[in-house]
Parts: sequence; C-alpha cells; structure tokens
Amino acid sequence: MRDFRDAKAMAQALRESLTHKAVTISHSESLELVSKMLGAADWNTLSAMLQADRRDTVAPAARLKTTTALYPAVPLRDLVPLPNATYPLFVGRESTVRALNQAFDGGQEVVLAIQREAAVDDPRFSDVYEIGILAQLLELVPLEDGTFRVLTRGLRRVALRSFAAESAAYQAEVSDVREGATRDARDLIRRIYQRFQDYAAAHGILVPDLWLFFDQTRDPGQIADTVATRMKLSIRDKYELLATLDPMKRLERIEALLNASQRPVSANYAATKRQALDHADRRRHQYATLEHLLLALIDDAEASAVMRACDADLGGLSQGLVQYLDNELKHTVIEAASAEPTAAFKRVDQRAAFLAQEVGYAAVTGANALVALFAETRSPAARLLAEHGVSRGRADKAIARGVGKGEP
Repeated sequence: MRDFRDAKAMAQALRESLTHKAVTISHSESLELVSKMLGAADWNTLSAMLQADRRDTVAPAARLKTTTALYPAVPLRDLVPLPNATYPLFVGRESTVRALNQAFDGGQEVVLAIQREAAVDDPRFSDVYEIGILAQLLELVPLEDGTFRVLTRGLRRVALRSFAAESAAYQAEVSDVREGATRDARDLIRRIYQRFQDYAAAHGILVPDLWLFFDQTRDPGQIADTVATRMKLSIRDKYELLATLDPMKRLERIEALLNASQRPVSANYAATKRQALDHADRRRHQYATLEHLLLALIDDAEASAVMRACDADLGGLSQGLVQYLDNELKHTVIEAASAEPTAAFKRVDQRAAFLAQEVGYAAVTGANALVALFAETRSPAARLLAEHGVSRGRADKAIARGVGKGEP
C-alpha cells in the first residue's frame, strides 16, 4: 500500500461487500473499520502515517496544475483545519450548501476558508484569512433540521486570491504555496514528543497511535500539523500555525505553545498545595488525594471565590470532605506519614497550568486547579462538587467574568 487512496479503495470494497449481505454502513464508518484492520486507532492516524510513507515517491494529491484554480468554497466560523486530518462540518448557509453540491456533482475538492470574525453571516474576501486548506469531500449527510453534515479531509495549504458568492455559491480562487525545505529536527521532535505526552495526559487526550507516528516520520511540518490538530488552542493560535509555511518554524511554534503552559504558580495556590499535603500528613495518610486538595481549595481565595459564584455551600462541602477523609481513607494510614500526591493530584496540577494558559492567566491559581479537577469524573471530589452545585460550566462562566484570576 503506497498511499491513503489504497485504504479508501479497501473501505469501498468492504462497504460494497457488506451491502450484498444486507449490512449498510457509511463511507466514514468503512474508513474507520479499515483503519482498525490495519492497526491504527482511527482514519486520521492511518492517513497521516501513510502520507508520511509515500513522501518523495508519489505526487501529492490534488496538486494544482496551473498558477491559480477555482474551487467551491466553505467559510468556517470557529474551526481552523489542518492537513492530514478529518473534520465533520455542520453547514446551513445556502451559499455553502450550493458550493458543496457543486463539489460533489463535479467530483471536486473544496477550499476551506477561515473567517476572521465568526459573527459575519455573508463573508467576502476581506472577511477570510489569506491561507486556507484544500480539502477532500468524503461524505455529505442531510439532517432533519435542513442543515448538512459533511465529512472533509484536509489535503494541503493554499493561498486565497479571491473569495465570493458567485452564482449563489461560495467560490475561491487559490494558488499553491511553497513550504520550506525539510531539515533534520530530531532533537526538537524529541522535546516535543516528551512535552506533548505531558500535555495529552493533563488534558485527557487519548492518542495511542500518535507515538507510533512519531517513530515513523521525521517530517517537522507534518509532525507540527498532527500535534496541532490535537491541541486545545485558540482560533488565533491555530491559524498562526496554519499560516506558518516553514516546517521548522511551525514546529518551533508548537514547542513554544507547549512550553507556554509553564506558568508561574501564584503564592496563594502554592500555599494551597502545601495545605493539601498537610491535610494528608495530619491524618497520617500515605497519599495526598484530590479530596485533600479540594479541602485546601475551599480556603484558597481564588478557588473559593469561584465556588461562591456557583452558590456553593462551602461549609457543607467542607464537612462532606472531612467525613470522607476521616472515614474512607483509614486503609491508607501509615506510621510515619509524608504524603505523596496521587497520580490524579499530579494530573490536576499539570492540567491547571494548561488551563491558566488557555484563559490568559499570568500565574496558575486555585481557580485553575478547581476547573482542572472536573476532568477526574470518578473521584469523590468531583462528585461532592456536583452535589453542591459546582459544575464545570458554571465555574467557566465565573472565570470568564474575571472571578478567581488573582495575582502572580
């Protein structure tokens, strides 16, 4: 197998074979099944690995034959697609639907153009960014509300020369873009590999086959795109990665974004973590758990402000935590206790740093740790928060209003 089109042919053959047996599956489902048959977690991972394998032997798919070419176009409000990744899009604008119908009828690719402002309902050339993605259409499904779900796969970057609604359908004239030469970046790739493992663990991102992909390609641009697809970034940060054409600079930007999570810790939050360990040590518990941390967060100025904004009964929450720690963790009592934070405690601490970066905090606060705790859904701490009306959504809204920001 030389490229992802062979895998697509296998998927089509599988789909036709099942149809003869009165079993109906969608095109995207057949792609996912073939991916698993070939040992990959999903179609995104398989296609990225195969694209890397075919480099220098097969011409890139959909290579433009002339200086510019005209394609049906889809403006995107809140998504920045990247090459070698599959995206489900939900579209309802009439001009977009007509563009998609034109593309499917003509067997064409489409241009995915990123809007500068999501609120613009009828974008023109000045309303979209200069760099977009040429994408392959995989599936178009009409929905009951009159909108459509379209499955697309990003192929490569293109430069937009024009964008308008021609004949009531969006169209874009694009030209090819040249990316910088691929250079050896083993040390940088190794650092990103290590940092992204921490990032994935902190955000609960499951990417088992991504590590195999790291082993099989040394293309810095492709690694940067693959990692960026899985990172939780703002539209602005993702577009900057899309618009960075030099592969080495793109990979360096990825490293900078991963390193940006290393925020200083506020004095209050540093004291809160020490207090959490003290709660465990006083009880001679072998481990400091999320419940010890949450008990300390009740006394943390920033975290408690967020909980109060959620109308939480801090007294009742504190009482519930104390009862749990005193009665449910007796089996962890040891003679000479110097409590070690559990893996969940460490994950929350790591995740808090990334969350501080995402909301623009200069330092990590207890409010970030509180929000980071919600991902540990099986913990008694998360359950007690829910029982007292503190949810991730309400906490996020409070933080968006400036509650819990604190000072470095």
